[in-house]
Amino acid sequence: MTASKTLNFDHIFRAYDIRGIFGEDLTEEVATRIGAAFAQFIEGKSVVVGRDVRISGEKLRDALISGLISGCDVTDVGVVPTPLLYFAANHLKKEAGIMVTASHNPPQWNGFKAFWGQKGSIYGRDMLTIRDNAKALNPRKLGKKRGKAVNYEGIIGEYLDFVQSKIEIGRKLKVIADTANGTCGLVAPALFERLGCEIITLNQEPDGTFPAHLPVPKEETLGELMKEVVSQKADFGVGYDGDGDRAVFIDEKGKLIPGDLTLLIFAKDALQKHPGGKVVYELSCSMAVEEYVKELGGIPLVERVGHTFIMDKMINEQALLGGEKSSHFYFADVYGMDDGTFASIKLAEILSKSDEKLSEMVAALPQYPSVYEKNFEVPDSKKFAVIESVRSQFKRFGLKTLDIDGVKLIDEDGWVILRASNTEPVIRISAEAKTKEKLQKLYYFATTELNKAMKG
Repeated sequence: MTASKTLNFDHIFRAYDIRGIFGEDLTEEVATRIGAAFAQFIEGKSVVVGRDVRISGEKLRDALISGLISGCDVTDVGVVPTPLLYFAANHLKKEAGIMVTASHNPPQWNGFKAFWGQKGSIYGRDMLTIRDNAKALNPRKLGKKRGKAVNYEGIIGEYLDFVQSKIEIGRKLKVIADTANGTCGLVAPALFERLGCEIITLNQEPDGTFPAHLPVPKEETLGELMKEVVSQKADFGVGYDGDGDRAVFIDEKGKLIPGDLTLLIFAKDALQKHPGGKVVYELSCSMAVEEYVKELGGIPLVERVGHTFIMDKMINEQALLGGEKSSHFYFADVYGMDDGTFASIKLAEILSKSDEKLSEMVAALPQYPSVYEKNFEVPDSKKFAVIESVRSQFKRFGLKTLDIDGVKLIDEDGWVILRASNTEPVIRISAEAKTKEKLQKLYYFATTELNKAMKG
């Protein structure tokens, strides 16, 4: 077996997941070591494992399990959306879980997302502990089996029953879904049918090469869906990512709805049913989220960007709902997890009980001019130092900032945020203001200071 010093663990371990290119920096040996290190970290507790449709998924899953059983029992639930892994852990009463997925990355990528029962997602120091355990592992111990692995094939049916029991459709809707050849094709169409909706599914066949388009739902990949919604006179469309934890919505006019506006539709519904509840949102969401949630009598809670942080906040604060601008939506009804399928079914429920069209619901929401996620390429080795430099400069100017994730400059009539991506060599800038003129000033100021810091 290859010596551990030749394996590049540092490069693939990110802030809250593990990602790499299969066969290069993410190999079967690396997966086995990660499995054994994770078993050591959770001290022999039982773990549930699932995978997405990627070509390398089966090999990595097998290698991961071979490492896990060196220290714990494993239940393999097969090919499922990531939210079903969280559902399985709760439903089957397992203490931990690992999903084999690279979410929306290109086909040659793969990776792992992990969580540990009621302690929530694993990130930060815990990720470093697992990494260091994997590095230090004695290869001779990998062949020893203290646990056993079993297959569990009924989880999708049990999930369908669970979600169906929580949703009640009023009038029949026509929905078009683009499942992007990912895992949602195994779940979402069946749920819509069960609930009495007319469902047309694009790119439904699971295919780890993602032949239709990259498994990331955005303007550039959802052109076919937008056209079909209009031509088929559908009530709405939904595009999912490869592992099923995101849902991007298209109104009946073929227009993409930003995630923070969709969050407000969910918030209105949730707070009407549960007055005074908590809604978690991340700091690049519109100012309208805080304002609207307060107006509805709810308690808005800001958190840093990322599944790990929003989901943990949901659990710790016992929040009703959470959301990100990137269209991750979290629901107390499904254990606080971000679930693209549940989000789409919930939107169908809301729309089916209203006389309004989706575009009319969106038009009634508060909205401000914004710039969303302009990317600036910065090497991984420099991006966090560049953010620190910009933060220091803002403070030297005496400006009001929020520092929970990158640096957010807060002005009386707007804001701009600069944050380093945890998964790519880029710094992203987002901005919003109450007028276009103010937006331009804030954005220009931020890009000027960023360029200075990048040259420094």
